[in-house]
Amino acid sequence: EDPVKMISTELEFQAMLRDAGEKLVVVEYAESHSVNSKRIYPAMVELSRTCPDVVFRLILADESEETKEMFRREGVAKVPHFIFYKSGEKVHEEEGITEDMLLGDVLYYGDSSKAITQLHSRGDVEALIRKHRDDDKLVVLDVGLKHCGPCVKVYPTVIKLAKKMADTAVFARMHGDENDDCMAFLKERNVVEVPTFLFIREGELIGEILKHQGV
Repeated sequence: EDPVKMISTELEFQAMLRDAGEKLVVVEYAESHSVNSKRIYPAMVELSRTCPDVVFRLILADESEETKEMFRREGVAKVPHFIFYKSGEKVHEEEGITEDMLLGDVLYYGDSSKAITQLHSRGDVEALIRKHRDDDKLVVLDVGLKHCGPCVKVYPTVIKLAKKMADTAVFARMHGDENDDCMAFLKERNVVEVPTFLFIREGELIGEILKHQGV
Protein backbone atom coordinates (compact mmCIF):
# COMPACT_ATOMS: atom_id res chain seq x y z
CA GLU A 1 0.00 0.00 0.00
CA ASP A 2 1.30 3.43 -0.96
CA PRO A 3 1.94 5.33 2.32
CA VAL A 4 1.26 8.67 0.59
CA LYS A 5 -2.50 8.75 0.12
CA MET A 6 -4.23 11.02 -2.38
CA ILE A 7 -6.72 13.70 -1.43
CA SER A 8 -9.48 14.13 -4.00
CA THR A 9 -12.10 16.29 -2.29
CA GLU A 10 -12.33 19.20 0.14
CA LEU A 11 -14.17 16.95 2.60
CA GLU A 12 -11.27 14.47 2.56
CA PHE A 13 -8.81 17.33 3.06
CA GLN A 14 -10.62 18.76 6.08
CA ALA A 15 -11.11 15.30 7.62
CA MET A 16 -7.41 14.56 7.17
CA LEU A 17 -6.37 17.77 8.95
CA ARG A 18 -8.82 17.06 11.78
CA ASP A 19 -7.68 13.45 12.23
CA ALA A 20 -3.99 14.45 12.18
CA GLY A 21 -4.42 16.49 15.37
CA GLU A 22 -1.08 18.04 16.33
CA LYS A 23 0.94 15.91 13.91
CA LEU A 24 2.75 17.61 11.08
CA VAL A 25 0.90 17.24 7.78
CA VAL A 26 2.90 17.54 4.53
CA VAL A 27 0.81 17.98 1.38
CA GLU A 28 2.40 17.87 -2.05
CA TYR A 29 0.42 19.82 -4.64
CA ALA A 30 1.40 18.24 -7.96
CA GLU A 31 0.35 17.41 -11.51
CA SER A 32 0.30 13.88 -12.92
CA HIS A 33 2.36 14.81 -16.00
CA SER A 34 4.88 17.06 -14.26
CA VAL A 35 8.47 15.80 -14.50
CA ASN A 36 9.45 17.68 -11.36
CA SER A 37 6.51 16.26 -9.42
CA LYS A 38 7.52 12.75 -10.42
CA ARG A 39 11.14 13.46 -9.48
CA ILE A 40 10.40 14.51 -5.89
CA TYR A 41 7.67 11.94 -5.18
CA PRO A 42 9.96 8.98 -4.34
CA ALA A 43 11.70 11.11 -1.68
CA MET A 44 8.32 11.90 -0.18
CA VAL A 45 7.40 8.20 -0.11
CA GLU A 46 10.71 7.34 1.60
CA LEU A 47 10.16 10.05 4.22
CA SER A 48 6.66 8.74 4.90
CA ARG A 49 8.20 5.38 5.80
CA THR A 50 10.96 6.80 8.02
CA CYS A 51 8.86 9.51 9.72
CA PRO A 52 5.77 7.70 11.07
CA ASP A 53 4.71 10.71 13.16
CA VAL A 54 4.23 12.84 10.04
CA VAL A 55 1.19 12.62 7.72
CA PHE A 56 2.01 12.80 3.98
CA ARG A 57 -0.65 13.46 1.34
CA LEU A 58 -0.80 14.20 -2.40
CA ILE A 59 -3.23 16.41 -4.34
CA LEU A 60 -3.21 16.39 -8.16
CA ALA A 61 -4.42 19.56 -9.88
CA ASP A 62 -5.45 17.71 -13.04
CA GLU A 63 -7.59 15.10 -11.24
CA SER A 64 -10.80 17.13 -11.15
CA GLU A 65 -12.34 20.58 -10.99
CA GLU A 66 -12.53 20.23 -7.22
CA THR A 67 -8.78 19.64 -6.87
CA LYS A 68 -8.13 22.59 -9.20
CA GLU A 69 -10.20 24.73 -6.85
CA MET A 70 -8.08 23.49 -3.91
CA PHE A 71 -4.99 24.67 -5.78
CA ARG A 72 -6.58 28.08 -6.39
CA ARG A 73 -7.59 28.38 -2.75
CA GLU A 74 -4.00 27.83 -1.60
CA GLY A 75 -2.53 30.04 -4.31
CA VAL A 76 -0.50 27.22 -5.85
CA ALA A 77 0.69 28.22 -9.33
CA LYS A 78 3.77 26.03 -9.82
CA VAL A 79 4.37 22.36 -8.98
CA PRO A 80 5.60 20.60 -7.04
CA HIS A 81 4.47 22.85 -4.20
CA PHE A 82 4.64 21.67 -0.58
CA ILE A 83 2.50 23.05 2.21
CA PHE A 84 3.01 22.07 5.85
CA TYR A 85 0.10 22.15 8.31
CA LYS A 86 -0.11 21.71 12.08
CA SER A 87 -3.30 21.70 14.13
CA GLY A 88 -5.18 22.70 11.00
CA GLU A 89 -3.02 25.77 10.36
CA LYS A 90 -0.49 26.40 7.60
CA VAL A 91 3.01 26.66 9.13
CA HIS A 92 5.28 26.56 6.08
CA GLU A 93 5.25 26.26 2.30
CA GLU A 94 7.87 25.92 -0.38
CA GLU A 95 8.20 25.21 -4.09
CA GLY A 96 11.14 24.33 -6.33
CA ILE A 97 12.32 22.10 -3.53
CA THR A 98 15.06 19.44 -3.61
CA GLU A 99 15.04 16.11 -1.78
CA ASP A 100 17.50 17.42 0.84
CA MET A 101 15.42 20.56 1.39
CA LEU A 102 12.29 18.46 1.86
CA LEU A 103 14.07 16.31 4.43
CA GLY A 104 15.27 19.39 6.31
CA ASP A 105 11.79 20.91 6.34
CA VAL A 106 10.17 17.69 7.61
CA LEU A 107 12.74 17.30 10.39
CA TYR A 108 12.48 20.95 11.44
CA TYR A 109 8.70 21.22 11.55
CA GLY A 110 7.83 17.65 12.49
CA ASP A 111 10.68 16.51 14.72
CA SER A 112 9.50 14.46 17.68
CA SER A 113 12.96 13.03 18.35
CA LYS A 114 13.83 12.49 21.99
CA ALA A 115 17.39 13.50 21.08
CA ILE A 116 16.41 17.17 21.24
CA THR A 117 14.33 18.69 24.01
CA GLN A 118 11.67 21.14 22.83
CA LEU A 119 11.50 24.29 24.98
CA HIS A 120 8.48 26.59 25.03
CA SER A 121 9.32 29.21 27.67
CA ARG A 122 12.11 30.79 29.71
CA GLY A 123 10.95 28.55 32.56
CA ASP A 124 11.65 25.49 30.41
CA VAL A 125 15.20 26.77 29.79
CA GLU A 126 15.82 27.41 33.48
CA ALA A 127 14.46 23.98 34.42
CA LEU A 128 16.75 22.29 31.87
CA ILE A 129 19.78 24.19 33.16
CA ARG A 130 18.98 23.26 36.77
CA LYS A 131 18.52 19.62 35.81
CA HIS A 132 22.01 19.40 34.32
CA ARG A 133 23.85 21.87 36.58
CA ASP A 134 25.70 19.15 38.46
CA ASP A 135 26.03 16.30 35.97
CA ASP A 136 28.86 17.92 33.95
CA LYS A 137 26.85 17.73 30.72
CA LEU A 138 27.09 20.53 28.21
CA VAL A 139 23.72 22.09 27.39
CA VAL A 140 23.46 23.19 23.75
CA LEU A 141 20.47 25.44 23.05
CA ASP A 142 19.50 25.96 19.41
CA VAL A 143 17.61 29.27 19.23
CA GLY A 144 15.73 29.95 16.00
CA LEU A 145 12.46 31.13 14.49
CA LYS A 146 9.53 29.20 13.03
CA HIS A 147 10.16 30.47 9.50
CA CYS A 148 13.93 30.63 9.18
CA GLY A 149 15.73 29.15 6.16
CA PRO A 150 19.16 28.82 7.83
CA CYS A 151 17.53 27.29 10.93
CA VAL A 152 15.89 24.63 8.77
CA LYS A 153 19.07 24.00 6.81
CA VAL A 154 21.24 23.31 9.85
CA TYR A 155 18.70 21.30 11.86
CA PRO A 156 19.43 17.81 10.40
CA THR A 157 23.06 18.30 11.50
CA VAL A 158 21.89 19.32 14.98
CA ILE A 159 19.89 16.09 15.26
CA LYS A 160 22.91 14.02 14.21
CA LEU A 161 25.14 15.76 16.76
CA ALA A 162 22.55 15.32 19.51
CA LYS A 163 22.41 11.57 18.92
CA LYS A 164 26.19 11.24 18.61
CA MET A 165 26.92 13.27 21.76
CA ALA A 166 24.07 11.96 23.93
CA ASP A 167 26.48 10.81 26.66
CA THR A 168 28.21 14.17 27.06
CA ALA A 169 25.74 16.86 25.94
CA VAL A 170 22.07 17.78 26.09
CA PHE A 171 20.58 19.45 23.01
CA ALA A 172 17.47 21.61 23.13
CA ARG A 173 15.77 24.13 20.85
CA MET A 174 13.46 27.10 21.16
CA HIS A 175 11.50 29.09 18.59
CA GLY A 176 11.88 32.70 19.67
CA ASP A 177 8.66 33.72 17.96
CA GLU A 178 6.54 31.00 19.59
CA ASN A 179 5.30 33.38 22.31
CA ASP A 180 6.17 36.58 24.18
CA ASP A 181 8.08 34.70 26.87
CA CYS A 182 10.40 33.09 24.32
CA MET A 183 10.95 36.44 22.60
CA ALA A 184 11.80 38.04 25.95
CA PHE A 185 14.40 35.30 26.50
CA LEU A 186 16.03 36.10 23.15
CA LYS A 187 16.21 39.79 24.02
CA GLU A 188 17.63 39.00 27.45
CA ARG A 189 20.38 36.91 25.84
CA ASN A 190 20.97 39.57 23.14
CA VAL A 191 20.14 37.12 20.35
CA VAL A 192 19.60 39.28 17.25
CA GLU A 193 20.29 36.74 14.47
CA VAL A 194 19.29 33.11 14.11
CA PRO A 195 20.09 30.33 14.38
CA THR A 196 22.24 31.04 17.42
CA PHE A 197 23.62 28.22 19.54
CA LEU A 198 24.11 28.88 23.24
CA PHE A 199 26.51 26.64 25.20
CA ILE A 200 25.84 26.31 28.93
CA ARG A 201 27.81 24.30 31.48
CA GLU A 202 27.18 24.11 35.23
CA GLY A 203 24.50 26.75 34.86
CA GLU A 204 26.75 29.32 33.18
CA LEU A 205 26.80 30.54 29.58
CA ILE A 206 30.25 29.67 28.23
CA GLY A 207 29.87 30.71 24.60
CA GLU A 208 27.71 31.04 21.54
CA ILE A 209 27.94 30.40 17.80
CA LEU A 210 25.88 32.10 15.12
CA LYS A 211 25.24 30.06 12.00
CA HIS A 212 24.79 32.18 8.86
CA GLN A 213 23.12 31.27 5.60
CA GLY A 214 25.32 28.89 3.63
CA VAL A 215 27.42 27.71 6.58
